[in-house]
Amino acid sequence: MKKNTLILLFLSVTTANAQIRDFSEKGNGLVNLERHQFTINLLGPGIRYELGLFKNVSASTSFTPAFARYQEGYALGYAWHTRIRYYHNFQERLDINKNVVGNSANYIGPARSIFWEPVQFTDNISDGNSNYAFAFYGGVYGIQRTNRKGFNINAEVGYGYFDGDGIDNGHGFMVNLNFGWVATIRKSTKPTFD
Repeated sequence: MKKNTLILLFLSVTTANAQIRDFSEKGNGLVNLERHQFTINLLGPGIRYELGLFKNVSASTSFTPAFARYQEGYALGYAWHTRIRYYHNFQERLDINKNVVGNSANYIGPARSIFWEPVQFTDNISDGNSNYAFAFYGGVYGIQRTNRKGFNINAEVGYGYFDGDGIDNGHGFMVNLNFGWVATIRKSTKPTFD
């Protein structure tokens, strides 16, 4: 009985040690994700802030131009966006020696965008009503790339529910495209050794 207990204890410790080593090699923090990223958008000026939360998850907020289209019509103009982004291809990009600096990866996640009539460039929703607003609640798929100099492109498309204030509700899609510059210091691409 003591022999079996000793063998079981040895196997348990060996397995636990291997799992801990594997976990720490892959990382348990923000391995590839930037902790803070502030972007100044050059295309239709705007700003975006992204906060790294977990290994591949970040939260972002921005005030940038976007296009929305649903049953009531369309709107093109500024919107306030909030996102939870799950970056799903950091490792695949690293495996083929692609850049992941500045959160350069593809993402999916829930989204909310709020459009106000006074900051729209063009629309066909108002029907003479100059006091409307609507919110987009849905999911988005996006691509973000940041080069080593800090220039950033972010493109996303989403589908969801539009909750109107002063106009009818509905469902439809939203497109957001931004080109800008990351003003925060990006992670070093050079390996570090302990």
